Amino acid sequence: MNKQHYNLLLADDDEDDCAFFKEALDELSLPVSLAVVNDGVQLMDYLAANSSDNLPDMLFLDLNMPRKNGHECLKEIKEIADLHSLPVIIFSTSLDTEIVDLMYKKGATYYIRKPGEFSMLKKVIGNALNVVSENKLKQPVREHFVLQP
Repeated sequence: MNKQHYNLLLADDDEDDCAFFKEALDELSLPVSLAVVNDGVQLMDYLAANSSDNLPDMLFLDLNMPRKNGHECLKEIKEIADLHSLPVIIFSTSLDTEIVDLMYKKGATYYIRKPGEFSMLKKVIGNALNVVSENKLKQPVREHFVLQP
């Protein structure tokens, strides 16, 4: 994924989290564009509409969303041939080991616990973009699945 510009997609129903994510990207001054959807149904509609020619380079996926949660979306994404290779970074407030293990088994690329501090959010987003790019979009071994700021 050695590109000059990255198209990111954030699926999150929390308006504050979306605003902080956008602000963090702006402050990082990275060559990215960001699209945002607010629930799982919107996410799957967005991916279906863009699957042939305009898929995002990475999806940041919240687990707790209305209408269709992140668990359901990840399962569907991994079952659709055109979306199977889309890097999915779980972006959640929870760091429950069972949930992290389940997301790993279901094929998420990385897992990020939403940090409480803005400076840490900037660090972890920057880290995610670097690691996913360097790792050629492949899921790491389980010990490196959870990204830290």
